[in-house]
Amino acid sequence: MTDLTSTSLLDKVKFPADLRRLPESDLKTVAEEVRRATIDTVALTGGHLGSSLGVVELTVALHYVFDTPRDRIIWDVGHQAYPHKILTGRRDRMKTLRQGGGLSGFTKRAESEYDPFGAAHSSTSISAGLGMAVGRDLKGDNNAVIAVIGDGSLSAGMAYEAMNNAGALQSRLIVILNDNDMSIAPPTGAMSAYLARLSSGQAFLKLRDVGKALAAHLPRSVDRALTRAVEHARTYVTGGTLFEELGFYYVGPVDGHNLDHLLPILKNVRDADPGGPVLLHVVTQKGKGYGPAEAAADKYHGVNKFDVVTGAQIKPKANAPSFTKVFGQALAKEGAKDDRIVAITAAMPSGTGVDIFEHVFPDRTFDVGIAEQHAVTFAAGLATEGLKPFCAIYSSFLQRAYDQVMHDVSLQSLPVRFAIDRAGLVGADGPTHAGSFDVAYLGCLPNMVIMAAADEADLVHMVATCVAYDAGPIALRYPRGDGFGVEMPQEGVPLEIGKGRIMREGKGSGEKVAILSLGARLHEALSAADQLEAQGASVTVADARFAKPLDVELLRQLASTNSILITVEEGSIGGFGSFVMQQLAEDGFLDNGLKARAMVLPDVYLDQDSPAKLYAKAGLDADGIVAKVLGLLGKTATAKTA
Repeated sequence: MTDLTSTSLLDKVKFPADLRRLPESDLKTVAEEVRRATIDTVALTGGHLGSSLGVVELTVALHYVFDTPRDRIIWDVGHQAYPHKILTGRRDRMKTLRQGGGLSGFTKRAESEYDPFGAAHSSTSISAGLGMAVGRDLKGDNNAVIAVIGDGSLSAGMAYEAMNNAGALQSRLIVILNDNDMSIAPPTGAMSAYLARLSSGQAFLKLRDVGKALAAHLPRSVDRALTRAVEHARTYVTGGTLFEELGFYYVGPVDGHNLDHLLPILKNVRDADPGGPVLLHVVTQKGKGYGPAEAAADKYHGVNKFDVVTGAQIKPKANAPSFTKVFGQALAKEGAKDDRIVAITAAMPSGTGVDIFEHVFPDRTFDVGIAEQHAVTFAAGLATEGLKPFCAIYSSFLQRAYDQVMHDVSLQSLPVRFAIDRAGLVGADGPTHAGSFDVAYLGCLPNMVIMAAADEADLVHMVATCVAYDAGPIALRYPRGDGFGVEMPQEGVPLEIGKGRIMREGKGSGEKVAILSLGARLHEALSAADQLEAQGASVTVADARFAKPLDVELLRQLASTNSILITVEEGSIGGFGSFVMQQLAEDGFLDNGLKARAMVLPDVYLDQDSPAKLYAKAGLDADGIVAKVLGLLGKTATAKTA
């Protein structure tokens, strides 16, 4: 009877070289043990479960057949690389996954030589792999380069740009299409595997070469007709005509969970030379081998900690709804009043709250796939027709569509509404997903209005503001996670564009200090004010609400009635604080003794940790604000938040 808890074979594998010393007959057991180790890890840490479980056999086969790390494996996105990490010297650290000081949830060059390219955004693997392949050729090396890309990532134009270039360059590159959701051509058991094995083998390729040599003696028109007929006949049986037209030699589809099929085909792909890039089509199942994940692949794509036996996720008890949920609900309410409102998401309907709107208005919701550039220009097109598009994209993902935001939206003053989720630091997903730069990269664009919600109630009003604003593009940013438990309005009321608000007036006769906050750091600013007033300062706190346009009247009021002015934001240098300092300098306040400082995220990429710890490290919590003010007062910070 099989011991379902044993990892006796996996215990022998610290690195892929150890795996390659095992007989092939042991690999199925190794894969089972890797799958259990992956489930046990994510149950403790949370993370991307379904996609990692879907590539267990593929990962084992790749490291068995190829000479890693000399042969390069690039995992697109990288969230399916947990089995890869287990097999590449990091198994003993897997319980630190996505934790402060621990392993990244994605591939990371600084973490291991087995991670030749860092990833977390999709559709980069083929471009990076082609660069490595060309670099290899220029150096005269002969190692293999393998890019593993999921079918979802093929919805991004960058993947096709790379394939088009690879087909033209004809460098030796292996692309593995991990078809784990939408099967382009489903595998049909033994016959499919046989055809893939046959067409990937050296004998078939030699026969093809003989045919080419023979065709060289025929008239060119006949040669081309025969060649196209043979290739189309092969790809008609196996699928893959599109990839052949892009210059790839297509092999597949093959069952990605059947090692008896995978191993010989990978060996053929490794050893044969079709004279250019190869695409191997592998069909897998997200969540494979874990019942709850198989039954609900979407819910188990990214999970919290969970009970291994039942699959029930262990979610911390929320005191308030998440910002994402509040946005979705507010948008749905506004959609009921205005049928011109439409919602667009780039493959993240639940992550952005658009699924809530979609549930009520499916015909006015558009998921364009992992294609942020297209999403933005698609929204611009909708805006030209008088509709009110809400383009809901994570802050760090919107970076990928910056040219479209500038050229297709801002330059034409089109009223596209950008709902920017994950503003600020995001915790376990780390620097690749942190929304650090959107205020800086949007704020330099003419015609752009930028709002930041201080709490979930403010978010509702800002959604209504977006609906009401038709003069040009407008952006609304809000953080990941739960709100603050404030009283919620029944419906949103449009805000006056470019107007902030005073949240508390300074009391007493001590040194006068103003804290001007943008976004969800407002609550930390108010806490800091309590501490500072306990030490004798008189502290006014204001909520800017708008990074652009600035509330110049409010800013001048604060600058003229206080000796110290601090701005606080959960964004990078070059954002709101820079806008404020520019205005203060223009108005002459910096020449007249005002001590002004901008508190922003440090000019480094912060690795994953809990948001609270990250903000403390960045100095953007209440204690950090207190320390900054006391430093300007020539005092030492002694107070600590409870």
